[in-house]
This record gives sequence, C-alpha cells and structure tokens, in this order.
Amino acid sequence: MTTTNLQGAPYLKTQRQFPYDDLRGLSTQVDLAYVDIASNVNARIIGTYGINFPLVTGERWYFGGSSMSPQQSLRQVYQFTGAGSIPHGINLAAVSLFNNKCYGSYTDGTNWYGVIYSSSVGLVGQVTFYITPTNIVVTVDGAAPPVTSGIITLEWVSQY
Repeated sequence: MTTTNLQGAPYLKTQRQFPYDDLRGLSTQVDLAYVDIASNVNARIIGTYGINFPLVTGERWYFGGSSMSPQQSLRQVYQFTGAGSIPHGINLAAVSLFNNKCYGSYTDGTNWYGVIYSSSVGLVGQVTFYITPTNIVVTVDGAAPPVTSGIITLEWVSQY
C-alpha cells in the first residue's frame, strides 16, 4: 500500500541507531534524524495569534487530492468594542475559503460571551459577525449583553 501525504501523520521514531564506528554512517543518520524532526515539527498546528496581522497556522489544505500542492491557512485576530465594521485587509482574491475556525468572544465588563460567525441577519440576544470583501461586520442584538471589548479570530486558506 502506498502512503500519500494525506494518509501520513506527523510521527517521530522514538529510537534510532547511530553507528559509533562509522563517521559517514553517523553523518547520514544525523542528517536523516534532523530532516525527520524538522518535517514533523513543521507539520504541527502553530498556536500563535497576532492582532491585526496574519500568521501561518501550520495547517495544509489539499483541494483536488494528494497530487495537488497544499494550500496554507492563515490566522488573524481583530479587536472590537461594539457593533460596526472592522476593516480586515485580507485580499479575498487569494482566499480559497474561510474555514470553520472563525470565532470570537467579548465581555460586558463582568462576564464573557461567545461571538457567533453567522449571516448578515442578527440573532436574538447574540453578538454575531460576517465577512464582506472589505470588512468584518459585527452585529449586536438589542437583547445581547453590552459589548465592552472583544476579539474576533479569522482563519482562511490562502492560495499564495
């Protein structure tokens, strides 16, 4: 059975035999170990979040199967203090999709609540947002707790 990129998972061997009497063999094994470590570390999801600038997530998306080159996903965090539009600065021509990791939270100064990635139609008692070609539009329903401050995190798959 052939293993493709889609079937593989980041995995490091727990033990490797390094020859002690053959310098060339040792060099080869050290090189292979480094490539294994670097490849598997780079395949993890990166947990770094930047406010107002995109960061690579480490995710790879394959559209069209394993024969296609993977596309990278990016993450960016935006702050908000109420209803309105937040310019996102994302070039949508290079975006394949916004994935299901678009979310947010806010506080009324006492409690914390979730912000829902939704449609342009507000939800009763909720703070929601949607994405236009130029902005993130935050909608605060009149029955929702007041927004003191909050964040919205967008993740998208980029064609760059």
